[in-house]
Amino acid sequence: MSIIILGIESSCDDTSASVLRDGVLLSNIITNQDVHRNYGGVVPELASRAHQQNIIPVVDTALKNAGVKKEELDAIVFTRGPGLMGSLLVGTSFAKGLSSGLGIPMIDVNHLQAHVLAHFIKENDEDSNQPNFPFLCLLVSGGNSQIILVKAHDVMEVIGQTIDDAAGEAFDKCAKVLGLGYPGGPVVDRLAKEGNPTAFKLNKPSIDGYNYSFSGLKTSFLYLIRDHLKNDPDFIKNNTNDLCASIQSTVVDILMAKLRKAAKDLNISEVAVAGGVSANSALRQAFEEHSVKYGWKIHIPKFAFTTDNAAMVAMAGHFKYLDHKFCEMDAAPFSRVVI
Repeated sequence: MSIIILGIESSCDDTSASVLRDGVLLSNIITNQDVHRNYGGVVPELASRAHQQNIIPVVDTALKNAGVKKEELDAIVFTRGPGLMGSLLVGTSFAKGLSSGLGIPMIDVNHLQAHVLAHFIKENDEDSNQPNFPFLCLLVSGGNSQIILVKAHDVMEVIGQTIDDAAGEAFDKCAKVLGLGYPGGPVVDRLAKEGNPTAFKLNKPSIDGYNYSFSGLKTSFLYLIRDHLKNDPDFIKNNTNDLCASIQSTVVDILMAKLRKAAKDLNISEVAVAGGVSANSALRQAFEEHSVKYGWKIHIPKFAFTTDNAAMVAMAGHFKYLDHKFCEMDAAPFSRVVI
């Protein structure tokens, strides 16, 4: 008998709903909130209000696109955290109401684990390109930069993480210095394609183990801009592409160096990348190059699964459903947690 699951994602500023049948994707609807562009970052209060407006039509569209009636659902899966508390409350409350109304189980999902498990989403019954355990996953986004040892669907160990800023945060903040707007990461990626990645040398941190640090890189970039502007008021305008290429190349080099070390030390050749920054073209190219040079079997998500989406939430919930790991109606969302 088929298992049909509805996933709900509302951890930040994207409202998303997805339907999976036996792990196969039937629909994945995402509604973005463009209002935050005017403020240079996500405004929590505005995000929660937008979720309230979007969640019903998004869920309704996901069900219709999947050709599934709500009465056919076996479970409701929702992101419990980490994320913005107001945003999480909207998704959690909706999941509780729908679960109670339909009389079906409710399953809570860790947002970070869901990003990792996005690699197990099947787009058809013949899809068999899922990772084998154990594998390493580089999880990179605006809020997280982690190397995760994935031993099973429900056994993940963070072996390295940023001690300050995340990689995505570094992209966004450097983009802000250049006046490129928010979110800056995609703009940096686009402009970097026309620039020279070796035009400017930026500091790379020396951190023990598999941990990351990007605050020093950000400061180095700021000082570089400041010093050149003293002699050339049009420095940013005349060198935007090269600056973007240099910052992007440095971030990717930092990420891959630690991942390379972890893969060698643990003797693991199956490596995945996940999170919003996994959409970055230079990072994806670095994975392809490492696959050839080091014999890695790599797993790079489709662009639809790089950002926050409910398909990954539903996938994580699918595995928990098989293990009968349901949550109680009094489950409360949490804003911060590690895997």
